[in-house]
Amino acid sequence: MKVIIWARVSSREQREGYSIDAQLRATRERAVKNGWTVCREFVVAESAKRGAERLAFNEMFKWVRASAKKEKITAILAHKLDRVCRNMRDAVRLQELEDDCGVHLAFVDNQFGPGAAGALSFNVMAAVAQYYSDNLRSEVLKGMDEKVRQGWPTGLAPYGYHNVEVKNEPVQPHPEESKKLIRIFELFSSGRYSLDSLIEKMSQDGIIYRRSQPRFSRSGLSYILNNRFYIGELLRNGNVHAGKYQILISRYIFETCQQILNGRTRRTTTTNGERFAGGMFVCKFCGHTLTGERIRRKLRGGGVREHIYYRCANNKVGKDHPVVRWREEELEKMILAEFDRMRMPTEEISNWFKESIKMAFSNVEALERQHKAQLAKRKSELSGMQERLLNGYLSGAVAEASFKEKSVELARQIKEVEESLGRTQTIAPDAQERAIGLFDFSQKLGKIWDGSNSATQREILEVISLNRHISNVSLELEKRKPFEYLVKRPFLKIGRGGGI
Repeated sequence: MKVIIWARVSSREQREGYSIDAQLRATRERAVKNGWTVCREFVVAESAKRGAERLAFNEMFKWVRASAKKEKITAILAHKLDRVCRNMRDAVRLQELEDDCGVHLAFVDNQFGPGAAGALSFNVMAAVAQYYSDNLRSEVLKGMDEKVRQGWPTGLAPYGYHNVEVKNEPVQPHPEESKKLIRIFELFSSGRYSLDSLIEKMSQDGIIYRRSQPRFSRSGLSYILNNRFYIGELLRNGNVHAGKYQILISRYIFETCQQILNGRTRRTTTTNGERFAGGMFVCKFCGHTLTGERIRRKLRGGGVREHIYYRCANNKVGKDHPVVRWREEELEKMILAEFDRMRMPTEEISNWFKESIKMAFSNVEALERQHKAQLAKRKSELSGMQERLLNGYLSGAVAEASFKEKSVELARQIKEVEESLGRTQTIAPDAQERAIGLFDFSQKLGKIWDGSNSATQREILEVISLNRHISNVSLELEKRKPFEYLVKRPFLKIGRGGGI
């Protein structure tokens, strides 16, 4: 008698410790015991997902139907019924195989007698197998839904993260891939790269995707840049849930990347010498970037005068959208006027401000030293109290209950002091020098601007401002905090006589 062996285990059963090897060992022993010859073995690890094609089962079914007479196969041997038949449709197909080809089912654990009673037992067990499969699917989906509601993704973590065996934080940033992920978003959000040029840039910088695939693909990079998982959004059944994992990408950078991908914000590379085109300035009314255009006008004397204009790149503006169009010279004047707003009114005030910076750093350093000394003293006092308490307990002067209670309290206080010491920050040695250097930079911006090329001028604008909006009448620079502070000058009050 010739048989084939079928062994199957689902992905969930593999995680729970079930083994293909155990099934093969049991079925082979049964075949040897009965004197059966094994023609072929089919081994598969399948998911129990509803609707998924059971490729291995279909392959086995077709092969048995085609080879049953030629190979003289009389049975399909499995460990038990639910290994080979997990729904009623499979049961019907296998019964048809027995009727058409004479290939019946044999099991190590399940035995079905002949006649109507055996057929009834088989059908009941097949129904139980289908119930188990349906219930398993329901429970798995229920578990996945609950996991997402609790703020954790299902399945494998996306690029930049990895799955860990930690109950309270099962998904954490990958120590290496997380840095690459942040670099990808930072480079693309700058507006200087397309998907293809970003792939080249990462390849040049030695940033690899995976060992098996060192180079990023265009589709893979696009998927990463569009994945809202990175800003803490989990999509499940049409609903968005807030993720509890550590967020690596800010919403601002992510949305900037989306605008670039959708063409709303143009890339900052320029080819025709327009200094302020390519995403440097944004229309206040519609959010589109300003694009540059060169206008040549013939002079009466025969020469040609060239002007560079910047206009809103939105070609489908509404009726309430005014004309936003500026000559390069006018736009540059407004930029220099914004620089002037940061300058101190007089050299005397400028010198006073620098001295104030030095004094402020000296005061902060003194306060930090004083605070650290107080914490260290307090820790020493608590340690002394611990030692005296222990001596009192050992000498019998302190009862055991009081000793335990006070020991716990002292240990808690010492831990709090140590945590406070750990949180105490030390000012960097060059912090004062850098602060004064930044102030000097702000006071000389006009001169630095005039002596810089277009690339440096663009970099200056990015350094001092977060956003740059243009309307039909004005320029609005959303300055970074240190520069905005110099514009508002809450520290400065000038009297009638001109003094501070």
